[in-house]
Order: sequence, then C-alpha cells, then structure tokens
Amino acid sequence: MSATQRLASLGLTLPEVANPVGTYVPALRHGDLVYTSGQLPFVDGALLATGHVGQRADDVSPERAAECARAAALNALAAAARAAGGLDSIVSVVKVTGFVSSAPDFTQQPAILNAASALMVDVFGDAGRHARSAVGVAALPLGAPVEVEIVVAVRQ
Repeated sequence: MSATQRLASLGLTLPEVANPVGTYVPALRHGDLVYTSGQLPFVDGALLATGHVGQRADDVSPERAAECARAAALNALAAAARAAGGLDSIVSVVKVTGFVSSAPDFTQQPAILNAASALMVDVFGDAGRHARSAVGVAALPLGAPVEVEIVVAVRQ
C-alpha cells in the first residue's frame, strides 16, 4: 500500500502548506533529503491550542498536546511532500525533531512526540521509523504548545 493510500485509510488528507511569515521556505530539498521548517499545529488556519504543556489547571494537557504534535507532523508531511514532488516520492522518514513549550516541572516531552512518530509509522510503515529529538522549551511562536520538523529521504 502506498503512503497516499495509507494516509487515506487513516481518514486524513495533507493540508495546504502554510505560507512563511518570514524569510524562509516551508521545506527545502537538498539531494535526496528534504528538510522542513518547524511546523505548528494549525488546522483550518487556527492553532489547536496555545500555552505551556504541563499538569496545572491552566496548562495544555498532555493529551491535547499529543493531538497538536500529530497535527504539526501532518503539516510537516505536507511541506515535505510538496518539496519532494508528492507524498509517494518520500521513501523514508529520517528524523523527527519536536519542541514542546513546557511548564518548568514537565518532563514528558517524549510522550507528547510519540503522536508525531506514530503518524510517520502509520503513513510509511517501517520506512516511517526514524531518529528523534524531543525538546522542552520556554516558548514557541504564536504561543503554540508544540512545533515539529522532519527530515525525509526522497526518490532521486
């Protein structure tokens, strides 16, 4: 089954790639690799949530943050697919880097990023298994709780 077919079987479609708000591109191909810029959890033009991820009452819950990680990863796939010439031109996911805007006492960033990693495996099967970094940060653009960037290998 192709990545496009797997994506459809998940009930998902690639979203439109967001226009950059600065001097950068959403994704850049270099040889057989595509690097994406950091992608936020936008769905239909709006962030799914804002704020820090943590355990306090006013924090974004870890469950909601995981939904944000999945949405940001889908946006990263859209950017990578556009640069690669289509989703089925991607042969493997090499690296996922995720940033979680975290409350100072929150240490479960890897659990949040599991949602992004799982999406890659769901779409690409074993070719979706990748190296990963999950980093806690003080703040992210627009108050987003999660940002995801990916590196993928593509057909030459």
